[in-house]
Amino acid sequence: MGFRSKALAAAAVLSLAGGLTLAAGTSSVTWAATPSCGGFPCVNVFSHEFGDYGNPNFVLDVLRQGAKVGQPLILFKGSNSDPAEDFTLSFQGSVSDFYAAGLVSSAVELHYGCNRNQNTGVCSPTAGPDQAAFELEYAPFGVDSGLCVGLARTATQGEGVTLQPCGVSAKTVWIWDTYDQCAPWNVGACTYDGFTFPAINGSDTNFSHPFVLSYPASGNPVDRPRPQVQVKNLTGFSNGLGPIIGQVPDWQLWGGTIGELK
Repeated sequence: MGFRSKALAAAAVLSLAGGLTLAAGTSSVTWAATPSCGGFPCVNVFSHEFGDYGNPNFVLDVLRQGAKVGQPLILFKGSNSDPAEDFTLSFQGSVSDFYAAGLVSSAVELHYGCNRNQNTGVCSPTAGPDQAAFELEYAPFGVDSGLCVGLARTATQGEGVTLQPCGVSAKTVWIWDTYDQCAPWNVGACTYDGFTFPAINGSDTNFSHPFVLSYPASGNPVDRPRPQVQVKNLTGFSNGLGPIIGQVPDWQLWGGTIGELK
């Protein structure tokens, strides 16, 4: 699970702008994959391009259920019998926590966490909040695999998302981009039907257009071969402090629900 406990994960999910918790509470359908992974912290992740909290439709899936390093991540039709859709949502704290643990760079902390005095180590607030950071661990039938959704290399345009060892580097860390999330106060920048947000990879080095979890713009989950989830430069991002300039596309907005698929 990484350096923080699932107890902290539970506390964090309740504090994150009402995001997944609020959305799950307002959904008329409860979604997850197998019954063995039917409660918190198991979660199914969907793309806003193809679904919403009422009907996630296609969800994050490990290609051919392969629990090995380098296995591609795709979107696949939601099912309560498909263990390839079972993931553990591990909210592990804030960006500054990840920096303190040596898992993200000082530049990432400065832009998405806090302004840390290198002499005293004191973490002072930046112009915005200390963003939440988390890992998504592959957990077929509710059993943690030690492999997380991440990148094999430092984020670059079009880099494919694969399974990688959890808790080892910034490449399996994802940052909740609260500046550019789709929320009631941002309705002019998105099609709002529940909190969805861009997820910045923790290895990001581009702070004007960060590399975020993305679905291929011309792809469809029913295509063969299955399109691989990627990281791409965020569209509509301003300077790390908001507001959004231009609309963040649906294929870069993600949500998640908790519970067994009914």
